[in-house]
Amino acid sequence: MKREDFFDNARVLLIFLVVFGHVIQPSTADSKPLMALYQTIYLFHMPAMIFVSGFFAKGKWDLVYFKNLMKKIIMPYVLFQLLYNVMNYFEGQSVKTMMEPNWSLWFLLSLFSWHLLLAVFKRLPKTLGLLLAFGIGLGVGYIDAIGHVYSLSRTFVFFPFFLLGYHVNKQWLFHLLDRTHTKLAGILIISIVGLHLFLDYPVKLLFGSASYEAMGVPVLGIVSRGFIYLGAIILGFLFFTVVPKQAVTYSKMGQKTLYVYLLHGLFIQTMRRLELFQIEGLVTLLGAIVISGSLVLLLSSPVVTAFFKPLIELKTVKQREWRQLLGSYYHQSNERT
Repeated sequence: MKREDFFDNARVLLIFLVVFGHVIQPSTADSKPLMALYQTIYLFHMPAMIFVSGFFAKGKWDLVYFKNLMKKIIMPYVLFQLLYNVMNYFEGQSVKTMMEPNWSLWFLLSLFSWHLLLAVFKRLPKTLGLLLAFGIGLGVGYIDAIGHVYSLSRTFVFFPFFLLGYHVNKQWLFHLLDRTHTKLAGILIISIVGLHLFLDYPVKLLFGSASYEAMGVPVLGIVSRGFIYLGAIILGFLFFTVVPKQAVTYSKMGQKTLYVYLLHGLFIQTMRRLELFQIEGLVTLLGAIVISGSLVLLLSSPVVTAFFKPLIELKTVKQREWRQLLGSYYHQSNERT
């Protein structure tokens, strides 16, 4: 499918929020405002990212497509799962099986499953399929056996957003976005952050990775998740309203967000284990923004993506490509001087 500047811009902004959320997470326990910001981000950033993934999904059901999914999704998952396990081993932490995704790798397992589920759900009428997907996402919280293993809980909880992205009509979506004032959307987003200062709910509800019983809401968990679904849709829509539709300076980075997603965890986990960064005021919060933006810039840069291309895309980079890449950097540096 032809690349869309709007969705590439959305990917970049969303991956920044992923990195930023991971940077500030260790400091949220001691700061209510920071926790409010963290909860607001987690309310919509993964649903919005999954929505974008669903928009470009095809939902095919044939051997060639399945092999392609295995190569693009499962092989990088296996390689990074092994890499994280090596880190865990040398740091004296537990080594996980392939069915217990390390940290943020759950997204790859779920993404693979969403593509398979889509091949089934696309055959249903749109309304029926979406109602069924949301119903399963609400009901799965009552099954204690479905949790972090295989990323099953998150797969079912977040699949409705993938299906919604697949079914959405781009012209219809853009029409709605154009009719919503950008400044109003920004004010509403800030208001939702402020609202979280007064809300009190388990942040684990936003992760979708455990049963209602495990999260301490055995009876009313379904109501909480229903409100979270509603909040994610509203806040996600407001976010898309402020995303530029035309090409901007960071648009091309949207093609490399998977690199940022997979590689940033290595930096964040190291920062956490060595306790290298803690937010203690406005200056350090601005520092967190700078760190997050710098990681996105670094990990989506041509040199880094070329170096890790064999690991993530299972493609080799030829010497000619390296020469062209390094040559472009040489000319750019000369132009600056």
